[in-house]
Amino acid sequence: MLQHLTIPRGPIELAAHLHLPDASDASTALRVVVLSTPGSSVKEQIGAEYGSRLAARGIAALVFDPAHQGRSGGEPRDLEDPYRRGEDISYAIDALTTLPGIDPHRIGVLGICAGGGYAVHTARTDHRIKAVGTVVPGNMGISFRGFQSGSPAAALDALADARIEEARTGETGRVNWLPDTLEDAAAAGLTDIDTTEAVTYYRTPRGGSEHSTNRRLSRSDSLLLGYDAFHLVDQLMTQPLQVVLAGRIGNTGSYDMGMRLWKMAPNPADLMVIDGAGHYEMYDVPEYVDAAVARLADFYADNL
Repeated sequence: MLQHLTIPRGPIELAAHLHLPDASDASTALRVVVLSTPGSSVKEQIGAEYGSRLAARGIAALVFDPAHQGRSGGEPRDLEDPYRRGEDISYAIDALTTLPGIDPHRIGVLGICAGGGYAVHTARTDHRIKAVGTVVPGNMGISFRGFQSGSPAAALDALADARIEEARTGETGRVNWLPDTLEDAAAAGLTDIDTTEAVTYYRTPRGGSEHSTNRRLSRSDSLLLGYDAFHLVDQLMTQPLQVVLAGRIGNTGSYDMGMRLWKMAPNPADLMVIDGAGHYEMYDVPEYVDAAVARLADFYADNL
């Protein structure tokens, strides 16, 4: 079953889907997992793949569009603020604790790609979260600092100049998350398998959504450059942790980030590496997603 929800978030609302088990004992409150999805994605994409499968295994799953993106409110549009992405998770938990049939003491998170870092960062200080699952987790701060051709500090200087110009002209800059087509990727010399699979997922009917713009507000980048999703994890994130990784190591950094998180966490519960899978194949290839969800469902059943 699928319920359409709106989640109050201060002056705006988040658009959300609550995936519910088809058959459940009304006398027993449900455990629930809040999904934190990759950068630029909306609830109908990767979150729906995992949320629907968790519900089929008896675990309710809440998936939402981040603030400023998809069908959620928030201006300016296309902002990717890692701190607000974490706050979105906590607002989602606020809403869940008021719903009938949901056990407020059995709430977990599942973060995928960039959402893995956001989920971890939130769980450090929001201990209403009782279990933390991740699939191909990323740390957007490390990734963005690594993307720079020069130093991150020089990139921040350039972003500062651009923001001054935006204020002067009133024109807001946006950049692509990915090339819009495989032809654009090839023209830019981006022919590696991870970029090709990312474009194939997000920018074709395979996984594309009319509500995902593939654009990022340029001012997001200064926030991402200064972010560390794993800061103080070793001291604060005491919840049990499940890490699921793609066995084919590409250029996304998620394998290294997942291993780093696994070693940092005070309470690592289970590590799974899915042989043959690539990062973006973990988004929707049934063989790999089914394997991940089977392991995650056991993890949440044991820890929620």
